Amino acid sequence: MKMAKIINPKKALAVNPLKVSQTVGASLVFLGLRRSLPLMHGSQGCTAFGKVFFVRHFREPIPLQTTAMDQVSTIMGADENVVEALRTLCEKTSPDIIGLVTTGLAETQGTDIRRNLNDFRSAYPEFAHVAVVPVNSPDYVGCLESGYALAIEALIETLVPVSEPERQTAGKRPKQVNVLASAMLTPGDIEAIREWTEAFGLYAIVLPDIGDSLDGHLIEAEYSALTIGGTPRPEIESMGESVATLVIGPSLDKAAAILKTRTGVPDYRFAGLMGLDDCDAFTQALADISGKPVPAKVERHRAQLQDAMVDCHFSLGFARVALAADPDLLGMLVRFLTGMGAEMVSVVSPAKAESLASLPTPDVIVGDLEDLEKQASASRAQLLIANSHAAETARRLGLPLLRAGFPQYDHVGGYARTWVGYRGTRQALFDLANLMQSQHHELEPYRSLYWAESRDDVGVEQHLGQRQGQPGVDAPAATGLVH
Repeated sequence: MKMAKIINPKKALAVNPLKVSQTVGASLVFLGLRRSLPLMHGSQGCTAFGKVFFVRHFREPIPLQTTAMDQVSTIMGADENVVEALRTLCEKTSPDIIGLVTTGLAETQGTDIRRNLNDFRSAYPEFAHVAVVPVNSPDYVGCLESGYALAIEALIETLVPVSEPERQTAGKRPKQVNVLASAMLTPGDIEAIREWTEAFGLYAIVLPDIGDSLDGHLIEAEYSALTIGGTPRPEIESMGESVATLVIGPSLDKAAAILKTRTGVPDYRFAGLMGLDDCDAFTQALADISGKPVPAKVERHRAQLQDAMVDCHFSLGFARVALAADPDLLGMLVRFLTGMGAEMVSVVSPAKAESLASLPTPDVIVGDLEDLEKQASASRAQLLIANSHAAETARRLGLPLLRAGFPQYDHVGGYARTWVGYRGTRQALFDLANLMQSQHHELEPYRSLYWAESRDDVGVEQHLGQRQGQPGVDAPAATGLVH
């Protein structure tokens, strides 16, 4: 397979930025854990900015705390801010898990959050029952997806115990599987994956489970300072007893390797779950793990997808698509669209990743929405796929926009959409085909030059003569027609 060429534009700054910071990505992981609380080590503005992103995307109240670094602590040192913030949160809210994530401000200062955590443990041993997970996630490198992956790696290293060779616990729970869920997955995707695994009689520990905490449901409590729903801490600690781990997204390969080394649980890795090949591979893995045949309803969903592919390939074949997203989502969509015959004329990622080189597209630009817009315009793109930041880009280009990724703040329900699985892929096909067809206009009927105002020969002669610049009576001689 021909490798995609990675292009790094030499620009002094980002114009119309595409990326979302690592700090936001790391915080998202802790929003998918039960009775959890993300704590951003940085200024109040850093946290407020991230909270606005979350609230506008999920349209839910978001628990998010800050160490409130100011100009004095930034220069003189903010170690006390971390210790005091952890003490306050443990006393007032008593969470099961606190995610201590850094911002660009704290990283530039050179904060050692692990030393800060040790100082907190020494000063307040009474809070030993509260798990604190430190994550270095500077927002001046990477993107949401890489920060998300760093948080999952730190979570596994902090909470999943190492299995001793003589006391191997892998497979102790033969009906339990781990699912490491990429940042590209929505709450709707997580719910679909859970139903998929349950169809084979398996129970999934999803890490993180935003399908339970951020799926948008009303509760009786008026207010909660902690996350409601998500992956419980005891389940994370029991991941070493599962029969297998399902890893969705190349960005989580390192986290998967850490989990496998610590527990010995075998893993199955998937670059995505969109399209017939991806879905078949995941279904076969579940059948192998469970030892059960594929349920009839899953077979039915597969047949429905096949029919949708037949119905939509006329619209999507040779369609010129411009796409911008984080690497995992970008890869899944590129493989799916090229498999349907579409042409990727502009592919942009906000950060570089190893998985980008293997994509079936000539090149991938590591850049911003300005890069996307320029290349899409030059290549005469017909359709744009990106997050809500690309709405103005689509308007300037005069193209329809299919919103995908984070954030989606101008489209209600975008966070809940299901992309993966046979049914999610089918709906994506329908939406893409409808967007393509909405641009098609009926052609004006063709009228031949030889069509006269009247259908008799004289009318034909006069018409042809006028076209030749001669009087109508001379038309037969000029054209070789004999009356």
